[in-house]
Amino acid sequence: MNELLKCLHDQQFNCTDEKLVSIIAKARKLTKQYNQTNFEDTIQKENILSELFAKIGNNVKIDVPFYCDYGQHISIGNNVIININCTFVDCNKITIGNNVLIASNVQIYTATHPVDINERLLKNWSYDNPHAFFNTYALPVTIEDNVWIGGGVIILPGVTIGKNSVIGAGSIVNKSIPPNSLAVGNPCKVIREINKKD
Repeated sequence: MNELLKCLHDQQFNCTDEKLVSIIAKARKLTKQYNQTNFEDTIQKENILSELFAKIGNNVKIDVPFYCDYGQHISIGNNVIININCTFVDCNKITIGNNVLIASNVQIYTATHPVDINERLLKNWSYDNPHAFFNTYALPVTIEDNVWIGGGVIILPGVTIGKNSVIGAGSIVNKSIPPNSLAVGNPCKVIREINKKD
């Protein structure tokens, strides 16, 4: 299994693999172009995002600056707003549904490292080695339909935010949030149900 497949299948992968580095380089080039495109040039911005992402729906607005790692692992539905200064570390898939609001300074991480130092550091690595000295793996993140993510939220690997839910500003989401929930805090916890039909 190649390194790209490993990272998409929740396995440890070599983030300095040549193919992965070339994907990252392309994403850096496209995000730089996007961030420097005139605000009014919607056609150019749409073209860049279509090349950058795996899928992008209709009526998607992404404010600048915007940063991502691979780009091609991001899928976005219809009617989505992503505000200023968001960062998506998409080593694994980030899937965003329809009618989603993502406020400024939101960070979504799929990449992580083993907690145990003996597993995190590569064995037989030396200081003259230019490659990564650590093990990495990645878990997908899903944001379902009709979700609102408040400003400054950090979403950690493996999390799903259920449909119709709201995540309060500044929250750190380390576990999945069920649908129809208002959740806040560090760590983020459900404080009440919302949007439930009688």
